[in-house]
Amino acid sequence: MNGATQSNMLVQLIPFVIIFVIFYLLIIMPARKKQKQHQNMITSLKGGERIITAGGIYGTVTRVMDDRFEIQVDGNTKVQITKSSISSVLEVGGEKSK
Repeated sequence: MNGATQSNMLVQLIPFVIIFVIFYLLIIMPARKKQKQHQNMITSLKGGERIITAGGIYGTVTRVMDDRFEIQVDGNTKVQITKSSISSVLEVGGEKSK
């Protein structure tokens, strides 16, 4: 191969590199940031906090286990859910925390 052919191949790769960089900045970075925020929210949960599950169930965390939470839904009704199914944490006034 001569130098002109190698430089021509590099020029052809530039659009793919640019597309990958744009893809990374617009899709991968925000998804990682959101996943990290969700993980921080889950690790900071403790008993007594009000939550909403991904299925739309409102409850209060009663017990934190290694891989799941036990939430009190109503009266004596307690449900165990996986940590990943927590959608958001409610503040004292009933509003979602950001």
